[in-house]
Amino acid sequence: MNHKMMKGGRPKIAIIDPNTFAVIGLKGMLQNILPIMTVDSFASVEELKVAGIENYFHYFAAMNVVVESRSFFHDIARKTIVLTTSNDPTTHLSEFKCLCVNMPEDHLVKALLALEQYGHPHGKNLPDLPKALKGKILSDREIEVLSLVAQGKINKEIADQLNISLTTVISHRKNIQEKLGIKSVSALTIYAVMHGYVDINKI
Repeated sequence: MNHKMMKGGRPKIAIIDPNTFAVIGLKGMLQNILPIMTVDSFASVEELKVAGIENYFHYFAAMNVVVESRSFFHDIARKTIVLTTSNDPTTHLSEFKCLCVNMPEDHLVKALLALEQYGHPHGKNLPDLPKALKGKILSDREIEVLSLVAQGKINKEIADQLNISLTTVISHRKNIQEKLGIKSVSALTIYAVMHGYVDINKI
């Protein structure tokens, strides 16, 4: 991999979108899904060019930005994901991978995870996770509970499935959140999928 793509040992992703709120939300999700990446944001292609396009591993660009600079993105189409507000495939740009951002957070997280797994199955072409993220932080039982949380099970269902008390499930969930420093179900789901604790098709 080109050493220019690295910043402090991390490959970089660019978001090109003049919508500040959209950028903040997507940036947070990408940093959760791909903790090994550094995510930079730009309001325009001109800003990206100043930073140097060769520095980036992937580009997430708003539909209007891509349409206005189509020839620019055509040359990096394989690395570009177009952000669209439409879920209708007939409105998507055919030569690009498209991601509809107009959906609930859990669906968007799943779509991002699916894109990551499609583009980098089993971590292909991605650098190794830092040792802190690679290590086994959770116990086997906590991993079982996390997997079921990621699958959308409520505490009572988890207790029934694992044949443990409701209090024990709540205790495990508290320990998982404290160990990982993660509170939201979406973020826990991302962690579970990225570490292979649950199949994306089960969430």
